[in-house]
Amino acid sequence: MTPPMDEALDCQQCGACCAVFRVSFYWAEADDARGGSVPVALTRPVGPLHRCMAGTEARPVRCVALQGDVGGAVACGIYAQRSSTCRSVQPGDAQCLKARAAHGLESGPGGITSAGLASSGHASAAS
Repeated sequence: MTPPMDEALDCQQCGACCAVFRVSFYWAEADDARGGSVPVALTRPVGPLHRCMAGTEARPVRCVALQGDVGGAVACGIYAQRSSTCRSVQPGDAQCLKARAAHGLESGPGGITSAGLASSGHASAAS
């Protein structure tokens, strides 16, 4: 079950998840497969059955579809065409909070900062 959306966290003012995690997905989600939508030109092969968004396959991570500055005003250049992996991250969920912590962003108004997450043992950048 998906956790409730944290309305205090606005993806259009964050973008941290797009600059921390490798965005891997099944190859058929790309638009070179029937029914796929992710622009294949913006992907890189990960293996025979998976691709990832370009820019997320190596460090420093930054998805090529991310527009703007992390923690400022951001947008996804392919929002309507994004992968299931991107669609699965929800504001305030564990992945969101890990990404925000990696960029030193608070978890929301009055929320814990990356330092607070680190002291509780929850801060780590995933790949």
